[in-house]
Amino acid sequence: MATFLFDKIVFGPVKSRRLGVSLGINLLPATKKVCNFNCIYCECGWTRKLNNKTSDLPTREEVYKALEAKLSSMKVNHQRPDVITYAGNGEPTLHPEFPGIIEDSIKLRDKYFPGAKIAVLSNSTAITKPKVKEVLLKVDSNILKLDSAFDLTVKIHNQPRVNVKVAELIKNLQQFKGRLIIQTLFLRGTYKGKDIDNTTPDEINAWLKAIKMIKPSEVMIYTISRDTPEGGQLNKVPLKELRRIATLVNKLGIETQVSG
Repeated sequence: MATFLFDKIVFGPVKSRRLGVSLGINLLPATKKVCNFNCIYCECGWTRKLNNKTSDLPTREEVYKALEAKLSSMKVNHQRPDVITYAGNGEPTLHPEFPGIIEDSIKLRDKYFPGAKIAVLSNSTAITKPKVKEVLLKVDSNILKLDSAFDLTVKIHNQPRVNVKVAELIKNLQQFKGRLIIQTLFLRGTYKGKDIDNTTPDEINAWLKAIKMIKPSEVMIYTISRDTPEGGQLNKVPLKELRRIATLVNKLGIETQVSG
């Protein structure tokens, strides 16, 4: 299917379903995806090989220069971003200079657009690293993935290249003491001939228990909106059902954002 990669360090601004006018930052190569997950729904396609060679990555200085040039241009042209978003072609926290890059971004944001937010979209695998956790607590929107409360579902939907135990992940997410946003992608379909669905009653009940334990400041609920590596085998969850799930989260006293 027609999945895509971001071909620059800085891209956009674009209108994000969840974040508003978003200036995107890609800390990964422009020619391939680098991630320790291989999510079956990823718009960037499959992770063909996990390769963390630093020579393939933009340097901290290159990111700084690219971001400052873009923010300066936007300032001159009276274009204001709602958010500066770290996502791109894979998992941004895999960049070895990630903490320093975020510190730089905070300074540049404060210089050019102090009202804009800084967001990081992460698969949650690096939150046990002290420096990564420390800098994630400094950003405005620390958005961390939790697609299911079941190990098997995570294994199928996210195809992790690292050992992920959901019980341990929940404990690690609890350590943020509410200073995080949980994002969950709901889908249905088939994968390798087997039915998959993380919206069943068992799935939702277990996921809600996890949300109650983590106590995030917000939950972002969404579904697939672009082409995926699995193509037509994966299906969107109707907006009506996403809103029903959101109502259950709201009953926990947690703000919920829905993107259909």
